[in-house]
Amino acid sequence: MHFTRTQEGQAEACGANCRVLVFASGMITADTPRHFEAFAREHDLAGATMAFDSDGGSVRGALALGRAIRKLGLDTTVGRKLDRGAAGVALAPASCESMCAFVLLGGLRREVPAKSRVLVHQIWLGDRRDDAVAATYSAEDLVLVQRDIGNIVRYTADMGGGAELVELALRIPPWEPMRALSRDEIQRSGLGGEVDRTGSSAAAAPIPTPVSTLSADRTATTNARGWTLLDREGVPAVLARRHPLTYEGEQFGSFDLTLGCGDTPGTYTLTYTEQRVGSASAPLPPKVEQVRLWIDDADLVLRVTSSDAKKKSRRVDTVATTTIGASQLRAFAATASRSLAVQTRSVGQPATMIRIGNNGFAKSFPQFEAACDEQSRPRVDAHAHFDPRR
Repeated sequence: MHFTRTQEGQAEACGANCRVLVFASGMITADTPRHFEAFAREHDLAGATMAFDSDGGSVRGALALGRAIRKLGLDTTVGRKLDRGAAGVALAPASCESMCAFVLLGGLRREVPAKSRVLVHQIWLGDRRDDAVAATYSAEDLVLVQRDIGNIVRYTADMGGGAELVELALRIPPWEPMRALSRDEIQRSGLGGEVDRTGSSAAAAPIPTPVSTLSADRTATTNARGWTLLDREGVPAVLARRHPLTYEGEQFGSFDLTLGCGDTPGTYTLTYTEQRVGSASAPLPPKVEQVRLWIDDADLVLRVTSSDAKKKSRRVDTVATTTIGASQLRAFAATASRSLAVQTRSVGQPATMIRIGNNGFAKSFPQFEAACDEQSRPRVDAHAHFDPRR
């Protein structure tokens, strides 16, 4: 994270009322609090406002930075530096993501301008965020995460923030997009307005009712621990992966992605198979209207071949399919940090967006690709030797 001190507007226009702005941009690391304290010693920050444009970062670094801001009695906002030449410097819209949201609580006054955004999600082990479902975790890992959650709760209370900020963040798993806070949520979380200086923390807003408390559990050879190569009569037939289907962390089904050999060499058939499960007290889930997938540079809209509601089992089964090229799959396999994204849309329901990593894909895809090439070779040879004059 980098810090820059400046004044808002021209001194000739606002005189002694010019607001001092400290622009803080970039990722928060464990060293950020130390760098900020050195910056504060070298600059006059009395009455300054910290303006953040950050995608978050270290839990420990963020909490220490927030406490340093409170100790100096600074205000906080969300924005990036906009140089208007002769008109001076102004705030431009920006985003404050992940742990940056908690740094904002360090300000005595907090403001999120109308066009700026605050986005939150769960804290997670950084080296396993890319494919959280397929990763493995030790008891020490769980201790670390729970300790950090406890530190966030204590810090939020100390800073006069609302419990809703913690609750909203902890609802969003790492495979979903970050959750943008509404204007009402910003106010209830304590990110707008002035801190209560009496020492009492902001009142906790009621925890919203979850979208659902549903679950889906079906047995199959696919699994959520990574991509699996499945054989048929001893020959690699499909490459498959299972993933929970969630919205804001609440599971209400699961889906499988299955790769099969395509009709032509160098192509593959991608099939999306989903089950959404309802409860006796909830309406039957609506049918899925669209399934969309982003992988490498490809944006694919799958063809929904069926989406059937089963009233007796309170379930909707959906199948969608598309054709995908080898180049996108090879790119997906290339590095461990690769991921693809799947989006579904249903009438009257919020869209789901799930990010899926490539754990196990790099190991299995070359064998699967070779098996598909072997299957297509007789058709290629026959076509190559066909003489239309005969």
